[in-house]
Amino acid sequence: MAQKNAQDADVIIVGAGLSGLVAAAELIDAGKRVILVDQEPESNLGGQAWWSFGGLFLVDSPEQRRLGVHDSFELARQDWFGTAGFDRPEDNWPRQWAEAYLHFAHGEKRAWLKSLGVSFFPIVGWAERGGYGAIGHGNSVPRFHITWGTGPGIVAPFEAILRRGIDEDLVTYRPRHRVTELLVEAGSIIGVAGELLAPSPSARGQASSRLVTDTFELHASAVIVTSGGIGGNHELVRKAWPERLGTPPEHMLSGVPAHVDGLMLGVAEQAGANLINGDRMWHYVEGITNWDPVWEKHGIRILPGPSSLWLDATGKRLPVPLFPGFDTLGTLEHIQQTGYDHSWFILTQKIIEKEFALSGSEQNPDLTGKDLKLLLKRVGPGAPGPVEAFKEHGEDFVVANTLAELLAGMQKLSDAPLNAESVIREVQARDREILNPFTKDLQVTAIRGARNYRGDKLIRVAKPHRLLDQSAGPLIAVKLNILTRKSLGGIETDLQGRVLNAAGAPIDGLYAAGEASGFGGGGVHGYRALEGTFLGGCLFSGRTAGRAAARAV
Repeated sequence: MAQKNAQDADVIIVGAGLSGLVAAAELIDAGKRVILVDQEPESNLGGQAWWSFGGLFLVDSPEQRRLGVHDSFELARQDWFGTAGFDRPEDNWPRQWAEAYLHFAHGEKRAWLKSLGVSFFPIVGWAERGGYGAIGHGNSVPRFHITWGTGPGIVAPFEAILRRGIDEDLVTYRPRHRVTELLVEAGSIIGVAGELLAPSPSARGQASSRLVTDTFELHASAVIVTSGGIGGNHELVRKAWPERLGTPPEHMLSGVPAHVDGLMLGVAEQAGANLINGDRMWHYVEGITNWDPVWEKHGIRILPGPSSLWLDATGKRLPVPLFPGFDTLGTLEHIQQTGYDHSWFILTQKIIEKEFALSGSEQNPDLTGKDLKLLLKRVGPGAPGPVEAFKEHGEDFVVANTLAELLAGMQKLSDAPLNAESVIREVQARDREILNPFTKDLQVTAIRGARNYRGDKLIRVAKPHRLLDQSAGPLIAVKLNILTRKSLGGIETDLQGRVLNAAGAPIDGLYAAGEASGFGGGGVHGYRALEGTFLGGCLFSGRTAGRAAARAV
């Protein structure tokens, strides 16, 4: 029998990730009554944001200025629009969202977060460095600000507001409620309907039961969809895969749990929402198999410094400027044209100690736990503990004292014919360039240039050295897999977060935020991202939708 719930609310939020929590916080502060529903158990409160490294895109911050980084709104705009490549009629709202988000990142974003108790690691990271020229893709300067406490640190203040709202009887939180329908009456959204799933003891990120025990119906003046993207559904990822990125990978790792399934995108579309830019997506090329997985096909992304030698599956060096950390999607496109779904890093122990960071809150116990004693080890000798654990236990790592032994180990892990002579030639040639203060190798130039930035020199970029220098060894090879992560397109919204129909008109009572809305407008990033912009997009779009809904109800 259907569970017809008599408890109405002002607003129903579908999805308990970061954007949903931010929207809820705005509604609570406005004194509105909220029902928060999510298909997963309460253990997953905070969604993908909890698992994140906590990186945030800020422009002209005090952290940047203290490190000698000169940033500006104009430079950030040049980088964003050069990266986004907006070129479609449906990019009208995404363009406007991009402008608004840049003003937010340059203006009140940091102060707003600081007022909520959020603080930042003092070294600003330099992600997506580009390499195509001043008006092309990439960050001209470091802008990747790591939240002190990583993902849990950014979730915590909004969860605290939610808990306060529950205590004040403003919020009803309903986990295990899977929405399958948006209720429509006279063209307006009046609530949601769906299936009540059986209670589940599953820990955060683990698969939970899909046993349906009942149905439900809830009513409110407005609904905000904050349900995420499709990264956990490989079938949908392959279906949306664009020709420009080559052949869809046969083998992929998952950077997000299986419940990131795209279900609500279809539900919203059935209610009239216009979905745009579904072919725009963001997947990483430095994925490694998690030796201690939480979910199926669980992969972790290496956040690399620029020194590793990057080879395709056959041993051919990747072209300029596809260096580690420079152009994620450009590298993905190149790899998918090689006929194989993996590539290789070759590096040394000295490089891994300084240049390998692992994405994810659980892979950074020092930053996540706000442990200063543990954090100090990052500037000392040795790789971080989680990195060493992957080197020891990870199935994608090969460690050897000689290049011949390394090549033999690489071939054992690959079905691609590895051209050993080509690899030896590349390694030896690269080593000759390192020995010379001048070079024609643009990766060597990039390494030396990176060390002009204090943050990179201190903790991120190893002193240039020969790969075959025995004092820098042992040699290490890492097999890199495609790792699913983000949907860049989604539900089209205006600057108030109102969902638009195919004619471009707002659907009364329906809002969207976070990844479900392409982080704003149906695709605020365009074709590519600058990093640190996904959490930021959830914050900005969730806040926008929450405030707009509070005004409307």
